[in-house]
Formats: sequence, structure tokens, C-alpha cells
Amino acid sequence: AANGTEDGRSRAAAAAAVQAAWHSLLAAGDSRTRRGLERLVVRAEVALAAPADADPKQLRTWVRRLTTAGPVPEVHDPEAAGELLGVDAELAVPAAPLWARLGPLAPIAVRTALGCALAGYVSLALGIGRPYWALVTAASLYQANLALTWTRGVQRVVGNLLGVLLFAAVVPLAHLGPAALVLCCLAFNFGAEALMGRNYWLGTVCVTPMALLITEFTGFQQPGLLITERAVDTVVGALVGFLAAVAVTNRRAGDRVEHALAAAERAREHAARLLAESAPAPAAVHSARRALAAALAELRGTVDAASGEWWQRALPQERVVRAERAGHRTLAATVRHQGPYRSGETEGVRP
Repeated sequence: AANGTEDGRSRAAAAAAVQAAWHSLLAAGDSRTRRGLERLVVRAEVALAAPADADPKQLRTWVRRLTTAGPVPEVHDPEAAGELLGVDAELAVPAAPLWARLGPLAPIAVRTALGCALAGYVSLALGIGRPYWALVTAASLYQANLALTWTRGVQRVVGNLLGVLLFAAVVPLAHLGPAALVLCCLAFNFGAEALMGRNYWLGTVCVTPMALLITEFTGFQQPGLLITERAVDTVVGALVGFLAAVAVTNRRAGDRVEHALAAAERAREHAARLLAESAPAPAAVHSARRALAAALAELRGTVDAASGEWWQRALPQERVVRAERAGHRTLAATVRHQGPYRSGETEGVRP
């Protein structure tokens, strides 16, 4: 898009990259680095919307600086401030209640129930002494979509198998006595707490030997048997769990994106009409702001769930980017109209 190409596939890929960037940034904590990256994503949206007006040389410079270890490039764009204010307004509105989100979660629930049950039965059929390990492995796989489930499955298997090797290395030390066993468990627990939030598979490298050592608190067991059972259950749970996820398709994901897009566009148009009035009622603007923020949040979650589902039609990524950009600008206009601290749900919005 930055080079002005009109190729449909390239534009769709660029829109998908912008969507992925927003998902990653909004999942991260508030920081100066995140705010700098947000401005760059806004510039990417502008380049996608109007390729002819973009500066390819400047965009390439920002890309090169982002791929180095230096600071995030500073972008001074007055127009970006409005969209970022709208993003903050969306994030400040409370999430929809769980009951309102049960529809999109139904495929994940079915995948989890089926995958866990099958993994446990297969482990029992193989004569493994601890089939619950296979069940827990299957349960840990399921994410918002099939692509993320596959990624989590690979991370789980790699982390568990490396953890089993680590257990084999430390088990002679742990068998020196109860004190050594407790100290090893504490060390692995510290490693799991430190690493799990940063990288899932690294965290499981510490969780796996800790779980194996905990089983020895009632008495030292045969390391070879524990290692074999854990490795087999990990592979069985991951394989059966992922096959269950493939079997339970989420065919309505694309339809939900279309419905969420239409709802977000209607909410934006309603808010824009209110702001166009000479003296709109504050309560009406407040209600329109909440409705628009909720619609944008629903759209983001729906696209996130559908973007990694296999065997479905291509998602309207460009339309999603345009809808989110227009919605955030309209949200920013409602914030400026009422003030960022007029209502409780927008408290903390950056000015």
C-alpha cells in the first residue's frame, strides 16, 4: 500500500497487518513505547487509505528504524491524536457481559469439551497411569481461533518435552532428600512465574519439571516411568485436542464479522448525526458514545476470532480498517464534545 500498488492481495495483506498490529498493541500495557507504535500504525492506516499521498521514502525509513534496537521513531501527526483519543475512549468503556459474548464462544466451548474427553479416553486406552495429563494438555490449547490454537499446541509440546529433559537432568539432585526436592520445586516455580507471562513455551519448560517433582512428595518414583508417561500424554493431548478443534468448525465466523461491521457502521452514523445537530442532548451523546465504543470492541473481538479460522472466505480487512478508523475519529469527536472526564467509563482517557 505504501508503494501505491492497487493489487487486491497486497492491500488485503496490508490491512491484515494493520489489524494484527492493533490487536497486539491493545493487548499490551500503556507505555510510551506503545503510544509511539500506535502513531506509526495510524500512519500505516493513512497510507493504506490513500497510497498516492504517502511518502514511500519516509515509510521505509520508519521500517528500518523499527527493525533496529534503537528507540521507536517519533511521529508528529495532529490527525493521529484524534484517532488515538478514540482508541482510548473505546478501551475505557467496560467490556460487554459474559452472557452477551456466549455466541462466539460456543465453538471454543465445544472444542474444549470434545478435545478433553477424547484426549482422556485415548490416554486411558493406551494404559497411561495419569490420563489427566493428556486432558490438561488438550485444555491448554484452545484459543480464539484455529491458527492460535495450532501455535499454542506447538508451544505446549516443545515446552513440555524440554521440561521433561530438564526433569531428567535434575531428578538425581532432587532425590538427595526432602530439602533438595523442595528447593528444586521452589526454583522451578520461580522460573515459571518469571517466564510464563513473557513466553508461554519457556514458562512450560519450568512448569513441567515442577509438576513432575510434585508427584514425588509422597515418595520417590521411577524417573523413567514419569518421563515416558508425561511425554506420551503431552503428544496425545496435543494431537487429539487439535484434531477436535479441526473437526468443530466455526463456519459462522465470517457472518459474525459482517454483522459486527454493519453494527459498528450504524453506531458511527448515529453518533455523527447527533454531533451534527446544533445542540445535541448530553445524555444522547453519552449513550451514542457507549454504543459506538461497544460496537467497535465487538468488531475487534469478532475479527480476532475469525482471522485465524481455516477454510473460510477472505475477511473484508480493508473495510474493517476503514470502519475502525472512522469509528475512532467519531469517538474522539464525542469525547471533545462532552469532555473526557464527563462520564465514569472514560476516566483516564489521555487528552
